[in-house]
Amino acid sequence: MLFEQVAQASAEVARTSGKKKKVELIAALLRGVPTDERAIAARHLSGEVGHKLGIGYATVAELRSALPPASAPTWTLGELDRRFAAIAALSGTGSGRARKDAYGALLAGATQIEQGFLGALVLGELRQGALDALVVDSIAVATSLPPRAVRSAYMLAGDIGVVADAALTDGAGGLSRFGLLVFRPVLPMLAQTAETAAEALASFGGPAALELKLDGFRVQIHKDGDVVRVFSRALNEVTANVPEIVAHAAQLPARRLILDGEAIALGPNGRPLPFQDTMKRVARRTEGNAQSPLSLSLFDALLIDDQTMLAMPAQERFSALDALAPAHAVPRLITADGAEATAFYDRAIASGHEGVMAKALEAPYDAGSRGAAWLKIKHVHRLDLVVLAAEWGSGRRRGYLSNLHLGARDPGGGLVMLGKTFKGMTDEVLAWQTTALQALEVDRDGHVVYVRPELVVEIAFNDVQRSSQYPGGVALRFARLVRYRDDKTADQVDTIDAVRAIAIAAGVLASTL
Repeated sequence: MLFEQVAQASAEVARTSGKKKKVELIAALLRGVPTDERAIAARHLSGEVGHKLGIGYATVAELRSALPPASAPTWTLGELDRRFAAIAALSGTGSGRARKDAYGALLAGATQIEQGFLGALVLGELRQGALDALVVDSIAVATSLPPRAVRSAYMLAGDIGVVADAALTDGAGGLSRFGLLVFRPVLPMLAQTAETAAEALASFGGPAALELKLDGFRVQIHKDGDVVRVFSRALNEVTANVPEIVAHAAQLPARRLILDGEAIALGPNGRPLPFQDTMKRVARRTEGNAQSPLSLSLFDALLIDDQTMLAMPAQERFSALDALAPAHAVPRLITADGAEATAFYDRAIASGHEGVMAKALEAPYDAGSRGAAWLKIKHVHRLDLVVLAAEWGSGRRRGYLSNLHLGARDPGGGLVMLGKTFKGMTDEVLAWQTTALQALEVDRDGHVVYVRPELVVEIAFNDVQRSSQYPGGVALRFARLVRYRDDKTADQVDTIDAVRAIAIAAGVLASTL
């Protein structure tokens, strides 16, 4: 099948407002995909390339502006996937240039609609609705299978492509192959957000579990006998990167295990180190030392010996986990009292953690779901900053100035960049800021538009991290736009000193006092 047919279907889905019609469009396409390309089509329609390409926004923007589209489609799904695989396999000296050249060759042979779809896929910016949820429902419609059965298979397989291929080829029999198996990672259960611990507790209407929310590296641990393998949140194997976690798991008194937890680097005082220090520790692939060991905290159990626990109530899973690994079970409080919940949250923040998790006691482990059974409550900072520049968007945001460059005021004079964000923007905000920022334009460099620093934005963010990229030595983490502040001017925005104070309080920077 030509890649252009998938690109056209995606564009039509994006233009369609009703979910039912979106599903029907995708289902119709899936029915017509050749057998050996079904998995590829399903992945692309859910916004996934299926390979790690190492190609960023700047490369995509540069090549898109330099390469005119082809007059007619040539790429098939199979050939495109083979080329993606070849790009992903590049490594060593000169691989960056080779990746760029190979991706440029793909764009050069792509029509206009294919070029846009390729850019959105590579950057993870495909906008056509709920993506994988739409494709799951579409597989069900295309095969006349129950949506819940398809969804369950996807959560257990972690790959929408293999599920689409199995369902379209073998129907219910194909889906039956996807069970909970050791060494085949499953999509992790995810959380929605609540403002406060008391609010989260009230939403459950009764007792709930509160846990420390650890700002570490999520791990899914699989064990069978003496063999332990560890997977990341993205289902990539990371066993070699976390030897301490492997050692901890090997000592647990069970023959077979699938556990959900967090690896986090601790300082000599037992307080959690900043997230970026944990990630550096993970990336080194070496044993930790007394200053930064990787600690294991477990918060859920999916399998213990021959007992599959996905459908069990959370409270039963927690009890089993506490009995299995008391030294590694995450600190937990079960309460129905809002004041107790708030106090637990306050202690978590005082201990250096990023917040708490609130979990419904009767909920199953809903792999891959971001439902209301888990709620995260994190400490949020807010600053008023000035917009220094913006970048042209791609995909759904093509034609809009999207990624904002954010600056704080330097008390000694000038402005200091703290990072970028494209989060928190509605379509209305995108349209307004595109017009407003172009009116303030002073220079342009490729996809970046530099502006007079006059527009003030309120930015929410979770924490601050060290940065060698920005002149202030710090950058905001998980920054998102709250609103534009037309009641403030650039000389009234927060200072770089205020940002550094947050970093010092969190232990990210050392105090200068």
